[in-house]
Amino acid sequence: MKRVSILVTRGAIMGNIEGPRQVFTEVNDYLKNTGIPPLFEVTLAGLSEESFLNDGLYTISTKPIKNIKRTDLVIIPAMYGNLQKAVDDNKEFVPWIIKQYKEGAEVASLCLGAFLLASTGLLDGKKCSTHWLAAQAFRQMFPSVNLVEDKINTDEDGIYSSGGAYSSLNLILYLVEKHAGREAALFCSKAFQIDIDRNSQSPFMIFKGQKDHNDESIKKAQEFIENNFQNKITVDELASMLALSRRNLERRFKKATANTVVEYIQRVKIEAAKQSLETSRENINEVMYKVGYSDPKAFRVTFKKITGLSPIQYRNKYNKELLMVDN
Repeated sequence: MKRVSILVTRGAIMGNIEGPRQVFTEVNDYLKNTGIPPLFEVTLAGLSEESFLNDGLYTISTKPIKNIKRTDLVIIPAMYGNLQKAVDDNKEFVPWIIKQYKEGAEVASLCLGAFLLASTGLLDGKKCSTHWLAAQAFRQMFPSVNLVEDKINTDEDGIYSSGGAYSSLNLILYLVEKHAGREAALFCSKAFQIDIDRNSQSPFMIFKGQKDHNDESIKKAQEFIENNFQNKITVDELASMLALSRRNLERRFKKATANTVVEYIQRVKIEAAKQSLETSRENINEVMYKVGYSDPKAFRVTFKKITGLSPIQYRNKYNKELLMVDN
């Protein structure tokens, strides 16, 4: 029997508690129906015998973590509101999480639960994913963690993390497959209608530019790129405009935005291309030229690298007019 402790943290999102509980329960039912004993023993774990969510809207009976001496898998749900406050409000969980991990338990964070997991220090030097909307805040709070914001799941040294929102269930399915087998995971993917092989949240990401920093010269460079992305922009041109050396510009730009200058230019261009592919009837080449690309292969490669889809796949999936015609 694998003991699973789903934390009911202060400010937790209810779906990140009930969703995993339902999946693990469904796995047990599936195993029983195939003549195999149930695998998961699921406990909702809190700081006391009752936990309250959504300002008291939900009351959940929980087992105090002080009474849980050993567990095999800790699930940390997403939290809402101010993330620094959410981490501070749940700091009482941290020593227990660290103790369980050191004694052999695996630890998984769902969506914004990565902030509480990172506060334990267990993620330092490791890869981690979280909701792409919170990527900049995560990097600022936990610079020692290797954030891979495009990934749906990460798995390193018994520590797991997931991308944003309902993609958290992809991580739960990953854990089901790891511990109960592929057939059980496939059954749950069908029962809960989850795409089991989705491994990137890139198609859902909206690039807005990381301007939550205090480097005014870099902000000017970002604004210039965003206002002139249709044209060819070089690093040397930006450096000259800002009276900076190329090396200094690149160092400061990467520190402020978590992107190189070239990556930032590419992401601004591709975000504009995505908007055109979603809303216009322009063909792929028209969109390509509109955002400043002249080489179809380079455009396709960069587009797929950033979004996980080819331009044609993206348009077929998200163009509003095409979807209305299909329906």
